[in-house]
Amino acid sequence: MLSREDFVSRFGGVFEHSPFIAERAYDAGSVMEPLTASGVHAALAAVFRAASREERLGVLCAHPDLAGRLAIAGELTEDSRKEQAGAGLDRLSPAEHVRFSELNSAYLEKFGFPFIIAVKGLSKGDILSAFESRIGNRPDEEFATATAQVERIALLRLTSMLPEGE
Repeated sequence: MLSREDFVSRFGGVFEHSPFIAERAYDAGSVMEPLTASGVHAALAAVFRAASREERLGVLCAHPDLAGRLAIAGELTEDSRKEQAGAGLDRLSPAEHVRFSELNSAYLEKFGFPFIIAVKGLSKGDILSAFESRIGNRPDEEFATATAQVERIALLRLTSMLPEGE
């Protein structure tokens, strides 16, 4: 079994900048060998769901804007950089960039956290369409949608880390 330090080092970033989730999952003894994407995800997601609303909001706020200032400055985490690049968000036209910036600002102002979507397998058009649709959601509905997307991102990250279990 991995030590707590090794587990947190390896999986602490699966939920963006939120190592407390891996710490709590390990401490709860809910991580079983062999490590599999589904098993680790179940343990981490249970901790995320049990976290206070303020803690879950903190996890949402830890996510970067899509095609936002961190991306432009090259300050995304490696996972976020790869995910956004895979969806073409690093190759926006000037007009697309303006639209994403406008939506990022309006969304953040309305909901208090950045727009979050698991971008793997989506095009920038798919993402823009979801963005424009979801900005009309009620705050409680969007909080639920965003937390579900965070869990999906975590599973996708774990699947790339532990494709067959170790």
